[in-house]
Amino acid sequence: MSNLYLGNKTEKIESVFQLLGVHENDMSYSLAWGLAQCPKFLEKFLIAINQRNTELSEVEINLQKSGDKKEGITDIELIASKFIVIIEAKRGWGRPSNSQLDKYAKRIKKSALPNKKLIVLSEYSKINTGDWLKKWIRGIPLQPISWREAIGCAKQALSGSSHAQKHLIKELIVYFNKIMTKQKLDSNEVFVVALNANKKVDNWLSPPVDVVTKLGRYFHPVGNNWPKEPPNYIAFRYHGKLQSIHHIDEYKVTQNLKEYLIKHKKSDHFLYTLGPAIKPIKEIKTGNKINRAQRVWCMLDTLLTSKTISEARDISKKRKLKEE
Repeated sequence: MSNLYLGNKTEKIESVFQLLGVHENDMSYSLAWGLAQCPKFLEKFLIAINQRNTELSEVEINLQKSGDKKEGITDIELIASKFIVIIEAKRGWGRPSNSQLDKYAKRIKKSALPNKKLIVLSEYSKINTGDWLKKWIRGIPLQPISWREAIGCAKQALSGSSHAQKHLIKELIVYFNKIMTKQKLDSNEVFVVALNANKKVDNWLSPPVDVVTKLGRYFHPVGNNWPKEPPNYIAFRYHGKLQSIHHIDEYKVTQNLKEYLIKHKKSDHFLYTLGPAIKPIKEIKTGNKINRAQRVWCMLDTLLTSKTISEARDISKKRKLKEE
């Protein structure tokens, strides 16, 4: 079978849904098509949003349905004899605004159907949504569901689906896995950060070094010149040299950092649980081509075998260029 590529991109096309695109509307269209074509997938998805015992053939799926000027255009609407559900889909860690949800709540409230609900579909699940998403708005319940959970519904639907439906579901799983924010567990790249070695730092309850070495935690903003996806490995440098490398065992996105900071952060942060420290067996200095607070990426083996972090970074860059 030949490999397919789109434009000048080097990523191989492995799902027909990739041809549609990777924006929020593209994701919504793909999900809706899968729900419409695969009854078992629809059944599992409805169970995930607590809509059980529904005759699947009567479920109407609407894309980009508009209300009046003050009610906006919805991503997906699911309507049956007993319920109406509006799904607002976001890519990554995007959040709908309160005003946007308020518009949908006004619109859905007009329905005479007994069961009404708003769903926020994004990277957030019930576990990591925190307090930014209210439980109710204008008397309408709000429920977060993650793309990971949607993929889980698709996987559950494989059993009991026809051969053609299984093929479509598998393509959908490949598509969502490619564009979903996730930790790249097979990556050997290490995100190397500078750690403030001072005992007292403004806004920190504990010295940053203690947060890493004693608590086994670390956090940083999502995006804004920081990674948008959690790395597999992270390393810390201070006192002019590499101190330790850690596998990131767990992560979540949160604004609640009160265990570590005096003042709350107003933006989303990755909060990592670090694995045991991998200590270099020799001294690996920072090198003279890395600024004081600069963050760099290195491949794990280069970081452990090079004389400096800057040398490891340069070797890693050259290696990646050859691979491309």
